[in-house]
Amino acid sequence: MFILKLSPPKMRVLIVDDDADQREFLAQTISAWGHQVRSAADGTQALDQLNAFPANVMVTDLKMPGMDGFELMQHLRGQGALPPTIVLTAFASVETAVRTVHEYGGFWFVEKPVDIGALRTLLDRAADHGRLAAENERLRFELSQRGVLGDLVGESAQMQEIFTLIRQVASTNACVLITGESGTGKELVARAIHSFSRRSNEPFVALNCAAMPDTLIESELFGHEKGAFTGAVERRSGALELAHGGTLLLDEIGEMPMPMQSKLLRVLEDFRYRRLGGKQELVANIRVLAATNRDPEQAIKEGHLREDLFYRLNVFHIPMPPLRDRPEDIPPIVTALIERLNQKHSTRVTHATPDALAALAEQRWEGNVRELRNVIERAVIVTNEGPLSRQHLIMATQRPAAPAVAAHANGLDVRVGMTVADAERVLIQATLERTKSNKTRAAAILGISTKTLHGKLKQYRIAEQSFKGRAG
Repeated sequence: MFILKLSPPKMRVLIVDDDADQREFLAQTISAWGHQVRSAADGTQALDQLNAFPANVMVTDLKMPGMDGFELMQHLRGQGALPPTIVLTAFASVETAVRTVHEYGGFWFVEKPVDIGALRTLLDRAADHGRLAAENERLRFELSQRGVLGDLVGESAQMQEIFTLIRQVASTNACVLITGESGTGKELVARAIHSFSRRSNEPFVALNCAAMPDTLIESELFGHEKGAFTGAVERRSGALELAHGGTLLLDEIGEMPMPMQSKLLRVLEDFRYRRLGGKQELVANIRVLAATNRDPEQAIKEGHLREDLFYRLNVFHIPMPPLRDRPEDIPPIVTALIERLNQKHSTRVTHATPDALAALAEQRWEGNVRELRNVIERAVIVTNEGPLSRQHLIMATQRPAAPAVAAHANGLDVRVGMTVADAERVLIQATLERTKSNKTRAAAILGISTKTLHGKLKQYRIAEQSFKGRAG
Protein backbone atom coordinates (compact mmCIF):
# COMPACT_ATOMS: atom_id res chain seq x y z
CA MET A 1 0.00 0.00 0.00
CA PHE A 2 1.32 3.43 -0.94
CA ILE A 3 0.93 6.38 1.42
CA LEU A 4 0.85 9.73 -0.29
CA LYS A 5 2.41 12.42 1.91
CA LEU A 6 1.32 15.89 0.88
CA SER A 7 3.84 18.67 1.37
CA PRO A 8 2.57 21.94 2.85
CA PRO A 9 1.49 24.53 0.28
CA LYS A 10 4.12 26.97 -0.91
CA MET A 11 4.42 30.22 0.99
CA ARG A 12 5.67 33.67 0.12
CA VAL A 13 8.49 34.51 2.55
CA LEU A 14 10.17 37.89 2.90
CA ILE A 15 13.62 37.97 4.54
CA VAL A 16 14.82 41.30 5.97
CA ASP A 17 18.46 41.46 7.13
CA ASP A 18 21.31 43.90 6.53
CA ASP A 19 23.86 41.04 6.63
CA ALA A 20 24.16 40.01 2.95
CA ASP A 21 25.67 36.56 3.72
CA GLN A 22 22.94 35.75 6.25
CA ARG A 23 20.25 37.03 3.90
CA GLU A 24 21.50 34.92 0.99
CA PHE A 25 21.88 31.80 3.16
CA LEU A 26 18.33 32.06 4.47
CA ALA A 27 16.95 32.78 0.99
CA GLN A 28 18.62 29.71 -0.51
CA THR A 29 17.58 27.47 2.39
CA ILE A 30 13.94 28.53 2.40
CA SER A 31 13.76 28.38 -1.40
CA ALA A 32 15.04 24.79 -1.23
CA TRP A 33 11.98 23.97 0.91
CA GLY A 34 9.82 24.97 -2.06
CA HIS A 35 8.75 28.44 -0.96
CA GLN A 36 8.87 31.71 -2.88
CA VAL A 37 11.41 34.06 -1.34
CA ARG A 38 12.20 37.76 -1.62
CA SER A 39 14.78 39.62 0.46
CA ALA A 40 15.48 43.17 1.63
CA ALA A 41 18.42 44.86 3.35
CA ASP A 42 16.33 47.11 5.62
CA GLY A 43 12.80 48.13 6.52
CA THR A 44 12.41 50.62 3.69
CA GLN A 45 13.29 48.01 1.07
CA ALA A 46 10.96 45.56 2.82
CA LEU A 47 8.01 47.94 2.45
CA ASP A 48 8.76 48.30 -1.26
CA GLN A 49 8.92 44.51 -1.66
CA LEU A 50 5.63 43.99 0.19
CA ASN A 51 3.80 46.25 -2.26
CA ALA A 52 4.38 43.71 -5.03
CA PHE A 53 5.00 40.59 -2.94
CA PRO A 54 2.31 40.04 -0.26
CA ALA A 55 4.30 37.75 2.02
CA ASN A 56 2.61 35.03 4.06
CA VAL A 57 5.50 35.15 6.55
CA MET A 58 8.25 37.68 7.24
CA VAL A 59 11.65 36.86 8.79
CA THR A 60 13.41 39.98 10.04
CA ASP A 61 16.45 41.09 11.97
CA LEU A 62 15.86 43.81 14.56
CA LYS A 63 18.97 45.97 14.37
CA MET A 64 19.50 47.39 10.88
CA PRO A 65 20.56 50.78 9.52
CA GLY A 66 17.80 53.04 8.22
CA MET A 67 14.40 51.63 9.14
CA ASP A 68 15.12 48.79 11.59
CA GLY A 69 13.00 45.78 12.47
CA PHE A 70 11.19 47.57 15.31
CA GLU A 71 10.09 50.44 13.07
CA LEU A 72 9.16 48.06 10.24
CA MET A 73 6.88 45.96 12.45
CA GLN A 74 5.36 49.02 14.10
CA HIS A 75 4.64 50.61 10.72
CA LEU A 76 3.06 47.47 9.26
CA ARG A 77 1.02 46.84 12.39
CA GLY A 78 -0.26 50.41 12.35
CA GLN A 79 -1.42 49.83 8.76
CA GLY A 80 -3.03 46.51 9.66
CA ALA A 81 -0.66 44.78 7.21
CA LEU A 82 1.82 42.95 9.46
CA PRO A 83 2.19 39.32 8.30
CA PRO A 84 3.15 36.63 10.84
CA THR A 85 6.72 37.65 11.65
CA ILE A 86 9.68 35.64 12.94
CA VAL A 87 12.30 37.82 14.64
CA LEU A 88 16.01 37.01 14.34
CA THR A 89 17.95 37.80 17.51
CA ALA A 90 21.34 37.27 19.12
CA PHE A 91 21.41 35.30 22.38
CA ALA A 92 22.15 38.43 24.42
CA SER A 93 18.99 40.15 23.20
CA VAL A 94 16.46 37.32 23.67
CA GLU A 95 14.60 39.40 26.27
CA THR A 96 14.34 42.24 23.77
CA ALA A 97 13.05 39.83 21.13
CA VAL A 98 10.38 38.43 23.46
CA ARG A 99 9.23 41.96 24.35
CA THR A 100 9.19 42.85 20.66
CA VAL A 101 7.04 39.84 19.86
CA HIS A 102 4.48 40.83 22.49
CA GLU A 103 4.52 44.60 21.96
CA TYR A 104 4.81 44.71 18.18
CA GLY A 105 2.73 41.67 17.27
CA GLY A 106 5.45 39.31 16.01
CA PHE A 107 4.82 35.57 15.81
CA TRP A 108 7.97 34.35 17.61
CA PHE A 109 11.76 34.60 17.52
CA VAL A 110 14.73 32.43 16.60
CA GLU A 111 18.25 32.88 17.95
CA LYS A 112 21.38 33.39 15.87
CA PRO A 113 23.13 31.39 14.59
CA VAL A 114 19.88 30.17 13.10
CA ASP A 115 18.83 26.60 13.87
CA ILE A 116 17.46 25.50 10.46
CA GLY A 117 15.15 22.88 11.93
CA ALA A 118 13.65 25.37 14.38
CA LEU A 119 13.23 27.94 11.61
CA ARG A 120 11.42 25.48 9.36
CA THR A 121 9.02 24.53 12.17
CA LEU A 122 8.35 28.18 12.99
CA LEU A 123 7.73 29.00 9.32
CA ASP A 124 5.10 26.27 9.04
CA ARG A 125 3.43 27.35 12.31
CA ALA A 126 3.49 31.01 11.34
CA ALA A 127 1.90 30.19 7.99
CA ASP A 128 -0.80 28.12 9.72
CA HIS A 129 -1.42 31.05 12.08
CA GLY A 130 -1.79 33.41 9.14
CA ARG A 131 -4.18 31.07 7.32
CA LEU A 132 -6.27 30.67 10.49
CA ALA A 133 -6.41 34.45 10.97
CA ALA A 134 -7.52 34.89 7.35
CA GLU A 135 -10.18 32.20 7.74
CA ASN A 136 -11.46 33.80 10.94
CA GLU A 137 -11.67 37.16 9.17
CA ARG A 138 -13.61 35.52 6.32
CA LEU A 139 -16.05 33.92 8.77
CA ARG A 140 -16.49 37.22 10.61
CA PHE A 141 -17.24 38.91 7.32
CA GLU A 142 -19.84 36.27 6.44
CA LEU A 143 -21.45 36.63 9.87
CA SER A 144 -21.55 40.39 9.53
CA GLN A 145 -23.31 40.00 6.20
CA ARG A 146 -25.94 37.99 8.08
CA GLY A 147 -26.30 40.73 10.66
CA VAL A 148 -23.94 39.66 13.46
CA LEU A 149 -20.57 41.13 14.42
CA GLY A 150 -19.37 40.21 17.88
CA ASP A 151 -22.23 41.12 20.23
CA LEU A 152 -23.64 43.62 17.72
CA VAL A 153 -26.73 42.55 15.79
CA GLY A 154 -28.42 44.29 12.88
CA GLU A 155 -29.43 43.66 9.28
CA SER A 156 -30.22 47.27 8.37
CA ALA A 157 -28.13 49.28 5.94
CA GLN A 158 -27.06 51.51 8.84
CA MET A 159 -25.67 48.58 10.84
CA GLN A 160 -23.99 47.04 7.81
CA GLU A 161 -22.17 50.36 7.41
CA ILE A 162 -21.16 50.22 11.09
CA PHE A 163 -19.82 46.67 10.59
CA THR A 164 -17.80 47.87 7.59
CA LEU A 165 -16.30 50.73 9.63
CA ILE A 166 -15.37 48.34 12.46
CA ARG A 167 -13.65 45.94 10.05
CA GLN A 168 -11.76 48.82 8.43
CA VAL A 169 -10.36 50.27 11.65
CA ALA A 170 -9.98 47.19 13.90
CA SER A 171 -6.59 46.10 12.58
CA THR A 172 -5.06 49.56 12.99
CA ASN A 173 -3.92 51.42 16.10
CA ALA A 174 -5.91 54.56 15.24
CA CYS A 175 -7.94 56.36 17.91
CA VAL A 176 -11.68 55.94 17.37
CA LEU A 177 -14.48 58.22 18.58
CA ILE A 178 -17.82 56.43 18.95
CA THR A 179 -20.87 58.68 19.26
CA GLY A 180 -24.56 58.02 19.73
CA GLU A 181 -27.45 58.19 22.18
CA SER A 182 -27.35 56.27 25.45
CA GLY A 183 -28.11 52.59 24.95
CA THR A 184 -27.18 52.38 21.26
CA GLY A 185 -24.28 49.99 21.93
CA LYS A 186 -21.20 52.22 21.89
CA GLU A 187 -19.29 49.94 24.28
CA LEU A 188 -20.23 46.91 22.14
CA VAL A 189 -18.65 48.69 19.16
CA ALA A 190 -15.50 49.29 21.21
CA ARG A 191 -15.37 45.64 22.28
CA ALA A 192 -15.85 44.52 18.67
CA ILE A 193 -12.95 46.73 17.55
CA HIS A 194 -10.79 45.22 20.29
CA SER A 195 -11.79 41.60 19.65
CA PHE A 196 -11.07 41.87 15.92
CA SER A 197 -7.74 43.66 16.44
CA ARG A 198 -4.25 42.29 16.91
CA ARG A 199 -4.59 43.22 20.59
CA SER A 200 -7.54 40.86 21.13
CA ASN A 201 -5.62 38.57 23.51
CA GLU A 202 -4.66 41.53 25.70
CA PRO A 203 -6.88 43.41 28.21
CA PHE A 204 -9.90 45.52 27.34
CA VAL A 205 -10.44 48.19 30.01
CA ALA A 206 -13.40 50.59 30.07
CA LEU A 207 -13.22 53.74 32.21
CA ASN A 208 -16.52 55.58 32.69
CA CYS A 209 -15.59 59.25 33.00
CA ALA A 210 -19.07 60.17 34.26
CA ALA A 211 -19.40 57.60 37.04
CA MET A 212 -16.78 58.86 39.48
CA PRO A 213 -16.02 62.07 41.37
CA ASP A 214 -13.59 64.52 39.78
CA THR A 215 -11.16 63.92 42.65
CA LEU A 216 -10.81 60.21 41.84
CA ILE A 217 -10.64 60.14 38.06
CA GLU A 218 -6.94 61.08 37.88
CA SER A 219 -6.03 58.16 40.14
CA GLU A 220 -8.34 55.84 38.18
CA LEU A 221 -6.60 56.77 34.93
CA PHE A 222 -2.94 57.07 35.99
CA GLY A 223 -2.83 55.00 39.19
CA HIS A 224 -0.97 56.15 42.28
CA GLU A 225 1.97 55.33 44.54
CA LYS A 226 1.65 54.55 48.23
CA GLY A 227 1.31 57.79 50.17
CA ALA A 228 0.50 59.90 47.09
CA PHE A 229 -2.52 61.33 48.96
CA THR A 230 -4.54 60.69 52.09
CA GLY A 231 -5.92 57.17 51.91
CA ALA A 232 -3.36 55.89 49.38
CA VAL A 233 -2.16 53.03 51.59
CA GLU A 234 -0.64 51.03 48.74
CA ARG A 235 0.41 51.34 45.11
CA ARG A 236 -2.51 51.05 42.69
CA SER A 237 -2.43 50.56 38.94
CA GLY A 238 -4.62 52.87 36.85
CA ALA A 239 -6.52 52.16 33.65
CA LEU A 240 -3.53 53.07 31.47
CA GLU A 241 -1.46 50.40 33.19
CA LEU A 242 -4.23 47.79 33.42
CA ALA A 243 -4.85 48.08 29.68
CA HIS A 244 -1.15 47.63 28.79
CA GLY A 245 -0.86 45.86 25.45
CA GLY A 246 -4.60 46.08 24.89
CA THR A 247 -7.38 48.62 24.49
CA LEU A 248 -8.62 51.45 26.72
CA LEU A 249 -12.14 52.78 26.26
CA LEU A 250 -12.78 56.23 27.71
CA ASP A 251 -16.56 56.17 28.02
CA GLU A 252 -18.48 59.47 28.24
CA ILE A 253 -15.32 61.43 27.43
CA GLY A 254 -17.37 64.65 27.38
CA GLU A 255 -17.87 64.31 31.15
CA MET A 256 -14.15 64.20 31.94
CA PRO A 257 -13.06 67.32 33.89
CA MET A 258 -11.23 69.86 31.73
CA PRO A 259 -7.94 69.68 33.74
CA MET A 260 -7.92 65.90 33.22
CA GLN A 261 -8.59 66.34 29.50
CA SER A 262 -5.41 68.41 29.31
CA LYS A 263 -3.40 65.68 31.06
CA LEU A 264 -4.91 62.99 28.83
CA LEU A 265 -3.97 65.00 25.75
CA ARG A 266 -0.32 65.00 26.86
CA VAL A 267 -0.43 61.22 27.24
CA LEU A 268 -1.83 60.83 23.74
CA GLU A 269 1.06 62.90 22.36
CA ASP A 270 3.81 60.42 23.34
CA PHE A 271 2.00 57.67 25.35
CA ARG A 272 4.10 58.31 28.46
CA TYR A 273 2.79 59.02 31.97
CA ARG A 274 3.54 58.76 35.70
CA ARG A 275 1.45 57.39 38.53
CA LEU A 276 0.29 60.02 41.02
CA GLY A 277 3.16 60.57 43.43
CA GLY A 278 5.52 58.58 41.20
CA LYS A 279 8.84 59.54 39.63
CA GLN A 280 9.20 56.67 37.15
CA GLU A 281 7.97 57.42 33.64
CA LEU A 282 5.84 54.59 32.23
CA VAL A 283 5.01 53.76 28.62
CA ALA A 284 1.33 53.33 27.73
CA ASN A 285 1.27 50.57 25.11
CA ILE A 286 -2.45 50.89 24.45
CA ARG A 287 -5.00 51.56 21.76
CA VAL A 288 -7.37 54.37 22.82
CA LEU A 289 -11.09 54.43 22.00
CA ALA A 290 -13.52 57.07 23.25
CA ALA A 291 -17.30 57.26 23.42
CA THR A 292 -19.82 59.99 24.14
CA ASN A 293 -23.59 60.50 23.99
CA ARG A 294 -23.06 64.24 23.51
CA ASP A 295 -22.76 66.02 20.19
CA PRO A 296 -18.98 66.64 20.23
CA GLU A 297 -19.19 69.97 18.44
CA GLN A 298 -21.86 71.19 20.85
CA ALA A 299 -19.80 69.90 23.81
CA ILE A 300 -16.85 71.94 22.53
CA LYS A 301 -18.99 75.08 22.25
CA GLU A 302 -20.34 74.57 25.78
CA GLY A 303 -16.86 74.09 27.20
CA HIS A 304 -17.27 70.40 28.12
CA LEU A 305 -14.72 69.03 25.61
CA ARG A 306 -11.35 70.39 24.55
CA GLU A 307 -11.20 70.96 20.81
CA ASP A 308 -7.60 69.69 20.55
CA LEU A 309 -8.51 66.51 22.46
CA PHE A 310 -11.48 65.99 20.15
CA TYR A 311 -9.23 66.15 17.08
CA ARG A 312 -6.76 63.76 18.70
CA LEU A 313 -9.48 61.21 19.45
CA ASN A 314 -11.53 61.70 16.29
CA VAL A 315 -9.05 60.07 13.91
CA PHE A 316 -11.83 57.64 12.95
CA HIS A 317 -15.49 58.30 13.74
CA ILE A 318 -18.22 55.69 14.21
CA PRO A 319 -21.72 57.19 14.74
CA MET A 320 -24.22 54.72 16.21
CA PRO A 321 -27.79 55.14 14.87
CA PRO A 322 -30.72 55.09 17.34
CA LEU A 323 -32.92 52.00 17.32
CA ARG A 324 -36.02 53.97 16.24
CA ASP A 325 -34.29 54.73 12.93
CA ARG A 326 -33.77 51.05 12.13
CA PRO A 327 -36.89 49.11 13.21
CA GLU A 328 -35.98 46.28 10.82
CA ASP A 329 -33.21 45.37 13.27
CA ILE A 330 -35.64 44.65 16.11
CA PRO A 331 -36.50 41.01 15.09
CA PRO A 332 -32.85 39.82 14.80
CA ILE A 333 -31.92 41.66 18.00
CA VAL A 334 -34.82 40.06 19.86
CA THR A 335 -33.84 36.61 18.56
CA ALA A 336 -30.25 37.09 19.74
CA LEU A 337 -31.39 38.44 23.12
CA ILE A 338 -33.71 35.49 23.73
CA GLU A 339 -30.87 33.06 23.02
CA ARG A 340 -28.49 34.83 25.41
CA LEU A 341 -31.09 35.36 28.12
CA ASN A 342 -32.15 31.69 28.01
CA GLN A 343 -28.57 30.83 28.92
CA LYS A 344 -28.47 33.45 31.66
CA HIS A 345 -31.77 32.51 33.33
CA SER A 346 -32.00 28.79 32.38
CA THR A 347 -35.29 29.48 30.58
CA ARG A 348 -36.57 27.77 27.41
CA VAL A 349 -38.21 30.54 25.41
CA THR A 350 -38.35 29.48 21.77
CA HIS A 351 -39.08 32.71 19.88
CA ALA A 352 -41.02 35.97 19.82
CA THR A 353 -44.38 35.71 18.10
CA PRO A 354 -45.36 38.03 15.21
CA ASP A 355 -47.76 39.95 17.47
CA ALA A 356 -44.96 40.50 20.02
CA LEU A 357 -42.61 41.76 17.31
CA ALA A 358 -45.34 44.06 15.99
CA ALA A 359 -45.83 45.49 19.49
CA LEU A 360 -42.10 46.07 19.84
CA ALA A 361 -41.94 47.79 16.45
CA GLU A 362 -44.56 50.30 17.62
CA GLN A 363 -42.31 51.66 20.37
CA ARG A 364 -39.94 54.61 19.97
CA TRP A 365 -37.26 53.09 22.22
CA GLU A 366 -35.86 56.30 23.67
CA GLY A 367 -33.47 54.08 25.65
CA ASN A 368 -32.47 52.24 22.46
CA VAL A 369 -31.15 48.68 22.56
CA ARG A 370 -30.53 48.85 26.33
CA GLU A 371 -34.22 49.57 26.92
CA LEU A 372 -35.23 46.81 24.49
CA ARG A 373 -32.98 44.35 26.31
CA ASN A 374 -34.58 45.20 29.67
CA VAL A 375 -38.07 44.65 28.22
CA ILE A 376 -37.08 41.33 26.63
CA GLU A 377 -35.29 40.14 29.76
CA ARG A 378 -38.39 40.69 31.89
CA ALA A 379 -40.53 39.04 29.20
CA VAL A 380 -38.23 35.99 29.01
CA ILE A 381 -38.45 35.54 32.78
CA VAL A 382 -42.26 35.82 32.68
CA THR A 383 -42.60 33.48 29.67
CA ASN A 384 -40.13 30.91 31.04
CA GLU A 385 -40.72 28.47 28.16
CA GLY A 386 -42.37 28.38 24.76
CA PRO A 387 -43.13 31.39 22.57
CA LEU A 388 -42.88 34.95 23.90
CA SER A 389 -46.10 36.76 23.00
CA ARG A 390 -47.49 40.30 23.20
CA GLN A 391 -49.18 39.38 26.47
CA HIS A 392 -45.79 38.76 28.10
CA LEU A 393 -44.50 42.09 26.88
CA ILE A 394 -47.40 43.93 28.49
CA MET A 395 -46.65 42.22 31.79
CA ALA A 396 -42.95 42.88 31.38
CA THR A 397 -43.25 46.58 30.60
CA GLN A 398 -45.43 47.40 33.61
CA ARG A 399 -43.33 49.44 35.99
CA PRO A 400 -43.95 49.45 39.73
CA ALA A 401 -45.46 52.73 40.82
CA ALA A 402 -42.75 55.14 41.87
CA PRO A 403 -43.07 56.87 45.24
CA ALA A 404 -44.73 60.21 44.72
CA VAL A 405 -42.56 63.26 45.11
CA ALA A 406 -44.64 65.83 46.92
CA ALA A 407 -44.25 69.26 45.35
CA HIS A 408 -44.98 71.21 48.51
CA ALA A 409 -42.78 69.04 50.75
CA ASN A 410 -39.73 69.06 48.53
CA GLY A 411 -39.94 72.48 46.92
CA LEU A 412 -40.84 71.09 43.49
CA ASP A 413 -41.63 74.18 41.45
CA VAL A 414 -42.47 73.28 37.86
CA ARG A 415 -44.47 75.94 36.05
CA VAL A 416 -45.47 77.02 32.57
CA GLY A 417 -42.67 78.95 30.90
CA MET A 418 -39.84 76.77 32.21
CA THR A 419 -37.64 74.93 29.73
CA VAL A 420 -37.64 71.15 29.70
CA ALA A 421 -34.05 71.20 30.97
CA ASP A 422 -35.00 73.42 33.94
CA ALA A 423 -37.95 71.18 34.78
CA GLU A 424 -35.75 68.09 34.59
CA ARG A 425 -33.20 69.71 36.89
CA VAL A 426 -35.88 70.54 39.48
CA LEU A 427 -37.31 67.01 39.29
CA ILE A 428 -33.88 65.40 39.77
CA GLN A 429 -33.12 67.63 42.75
CA ALA A 430 -36.48 66.87 44.37
CA THR A 431 -36.07 63.13 43.79
CA LEU A 432 -32.60 63.13 45.33
CA GLU A 433 -33.99 65.00 48.34
CA ARG A 434 -36.71 62.38 48.68
CA THR A 435 -34.17 59.51 48.56
CA LYS A 436 -31.67 61.28 50.85
CA SER A 437 -29.23 61.41 47.92
CA ASN A 438 -29.45 57.67 47.25
CA LYS A 439 -28.63 57.84 43.54
CA THR A 440 -29.47 54.19 42.81
CA ARG A 441 -32.98 54.61 44.23
CA ALA A 442 -33.40 58.02 42.61
CA ALA A 443 -32.47 56.63 39.21
CA ALA A 444 -35.04 53.82 39.63
CA ILE A 445 -37.76 56.33 40.51
CA LEU A 446 -36.85 58.53 37.55
CA GLY A 447 -36.76 55.54 35.21
CA ILE A 448 -33.16 56.09 34.10
CA SER A 449 -29.87 54.28 34.66
CA THR A 450 -27.47 55.40 37.42
CA LYS A 451 -24.95 56.16 34.67
CA THR A 452 -27.42 58.55 33.03
CA LEU A 453 -28.19 60.14 36.41
CA HIS A 454 -24.48 60.78 37.03
CA GLY A 455 -24.34 62.46 33.65
CA LYS A 456 -27.37 64.62 34.48
CA LEU A 457 -25.83 65.68 37.80
CA LYS A 458 -22.73 66.89 35.99
CA GLN A 459 -24.72 68.44 33.16
CA TYR A 460 -26.88 70.49 35.52
CA ARG A 461 -24.07 70.94 38.09
CA ILE A 462 -26.29 69.57 40.85
CA ALA A 463 -24.43 69.18 44.15
CA GLU A 464 -26.46 66.53 45.97
CA GLN A 465 -24.36 66.94 49.12
CA SER A 466 -26.27 70.14 49.83
CA PHE A 467 -29.49 68.29 50.60
CA LYS A 468 -28.20 65.05 52.16
CA GLY A 469 -30.31 64.16 55.15
CA ARG A 470 -32.81 66.99 54.67
CA ALA A 471 -35.65 64.81 53.45
CA GLY A 472 -37.35 62.29 55.60
